[in-house]
Amino acid sequence: MKRRRFLKTILAFLGSITFFSFAYSLLKFLAALPAKTAEAKKLVIRKSDVPSGEARNIICRNAPAIVLNRPEKGFVAFSRVCTHLGCLVDYNKRKQLFLCPCHAGVFDLEGNVVSGPPPKSMAVIPLRIEGENIVIG
Repeated sequence: MKRRRFLKTILAFLGSITFFSFAYSLLKFLAALPAKTAEAKKLVIRKSDVPSGEARNIICRNAPAIVLNRPEKGFVAFSRVCTHLGCLVDYNKRKQLFLCPCHAGVFDLEGNVVSGPPPKSMAVIPLRIEGENIVIG
C-alpha cells in the first residue's frame, strides 16, 4: 500500500468517526426534546398553604420551584435552580432573601441578583390567582 493511499484511508476513517459522533449527539439531543402537548400541566395550591411572608417548595414540570407570598405584594413563583451552577436556592425568612448554599449567591424577593457569582436573575414561573387557589404553570 502506498503512502498516499494509506493517508487517504486514515483521513476517511477519522472523518467518518467525527461525522457519526456529531450525528449521534444531534439525534440524542433531538430525541430528548419534550413533545409539545395541547395544554401544559398546571399545579394548583391553596392560597392558605402559603401565609404572608412564607414560602413553599414545590415541584413544577419536574423541576424544583418555590412559591413566595410577599407581604403587600402578593404571590410569586421562581425556579429554585441557581443561575450560576444549578444548585438549589433556599428562602431565608429572617433575612428576606434567597440564598444559594454552594457559592454564596444572594437574590432579593424579586429574584434579582444582590451579590455573588450568579450571572442573571432567578427564573420566574408564571402563576395566576383563581379565587382561593394559586394556579402555577
